[in-house]
Amino acid sequence: MSEENQSSHDPVDLDRLKELIALMEKHGLTEVDLRRGDQRWKLRRGPDEVTHVVPAAPYPSAPVPLPATPAVTETPAEPAGEAPDAGTVEIVSPTVGTFYAAPSPDDPPFVEVGTKVAADTIVCTVEAMKVFNQIPAEVSGTITEILVTNGDPVEFGQALFRVRPG
Repeated sequence: MSEENQSSHDPVDLDRLKELIALMEKHGLTEVDLRRGDQRWKLRRGPDEVTHVVPAAPYPSAPVPLPATPAVTETPAEPAGEAPDAGTVEIVSPTVGTFYAAPSPDDPPFVEVGTKVAADTIVCTVEAMKVFNQIPAEVSGTITEILVTNGDPVEFGQALFRVRPG
């Protein structure tokens, strides 16, 4: 963390600093850069990995992809006939945000049950802080189940879809 351009006679407002850090953690932010007059507060947490985000209007025409993260998890194999999801993998949310099944309210959903997907197929977007992130399947197969509804809030690691590989 750093503070730049702060007058040498002004003490650091620790309460304001703690509040900014709490807001960053609550909203999953890794960097904040605030300016007021001749003061500048720049806070950064986490690794120095740079992720470019572009502010977007609701349902952007070109969402920003997230950095590669393991977004597919194995579903434990269950005996045949006991569960409809036996032998499937889950596509999980790589971030906290709001799930959108389609690029805009007037467009059809990216995928539906029965849709065949490749690893690079975009299956949905997750909006976080007005940034729409395209979520790729990261597995080839057929969508067997959609686990969230359009507009639902989602958590990091939450299962969004089930896919039968193949």
